[in-house]
Amino acid sequence: MSNGYGIDMGTGNLKIYDKSKGQVVMEKNTIAIVDKNRMYAYGDEAYSMYEKAPETINVSFPIVNGVIADFDNMQTMLLEILRTRLGAHLKGADIVLSVPTDITEVEKKAFYDIFAKTKIKARSILLCEKSLADALGLGLDISQPTGIMVVDMGADTTEISVISLGGLVLSNLIPFGGNKLDEAIVTHLKRKFNLVIGKKTAKELKESIGSALNEKKEKMTVVGRDVVSGLPIEMEVSSEIIYEGIRDDLTNISNSIRLILEKVPPELAKDIVHSGIYLTGGSANIDSVDTFVKNITNIDVNVADDGAVTAAKGLGKILTDPDCSRYGYSIKSRIIR
Repeated sequence: MSNGYGIDMGTGNLKIYDKSKGQVVMEKNTIAIVDKNRMYAYGDEAYSMYEKAPETINVSFPIVNGVIADFDNMQTMLLEILRTRLGAHLKGADIVLSVPTDITEVEKKAFYDIFAKTKIKARSILLCEKSLADALGLGLDISQPTGIMVVDMGADTTEISVISLGGLVLSNLIPFGGNKLDEAIVTHLKRKFNLVIGKKTAKELKESIGSALNEKKEKMTVVGRDVVSGLPIEMEVSSEIIYEGIRDDLTNISNSIRLILEKVPPELAKDIVHSGIYLTGGSANIDSVDTFVKNITNIDVNVADDGAVTAAKGLGKILTDPDCSRYGYSIKSRIIR
């Protein structure tokens, strides 16, 4: 029996489902480059250098807004992680890759080419729309004539989709995600308190004491740079401050969900009202984000237990469950325009 790998290449994290072990491995989707094109570090090790590296080391993210921006380094890092972390034998393996729906066919082909353009001869290379993989990973039966709304809040993008009968009825990819929220926190602290912090610190604040509602009463001490004196200072930041920073961007995401809901055919809308909106992705873990979205859409929200890896789990189902295998397709069967 051949082995299989389900790969979800997110902006922030790379998630790989290993069929032989039945588990998902997650690594930061980050690369560190020296001498313009030589890979110095990758994954979690490269991410630890982010905002700390000297000018000679360039730390970057090969996936931008859901698409591959740095093909060669993405390919090198992915094959290296598969080989070292998973001990993968890719020759004769089945590979399924998740792709955002609202990107071009050429951009989707780049995901396929990551494996097609190597000397390793995989048995099959299939693509799957990310929202379908999310729904499968959430344990939903997407083959029925029932409307399901899945919202994947990633690092760079939020993908809003309505699924019925195993296909996409509506889909929208918006350029708002966790990174935008981090930037909003950085901007808010600079504008209101003359405190400059890094995006990593902003992310830590968001995940530790951040909330989508102004109800949390927690505090966290951070070190930043004072704009006036230029010196490093310590400051205690409250949950209320984080809420003020991220509120507008969360409202934009929720309004985008509402706009899609307004376009949903009435019979499918009835199903969504009954089952609720399914919220997944790494940014879905923000405290009280479900209540925030419900207040704007008037529909119950179900948050995934482990949103960061739901798509990878769904790809695992395509590899292991014969009933789900049809959701993976070959790029060769699509016309590249």
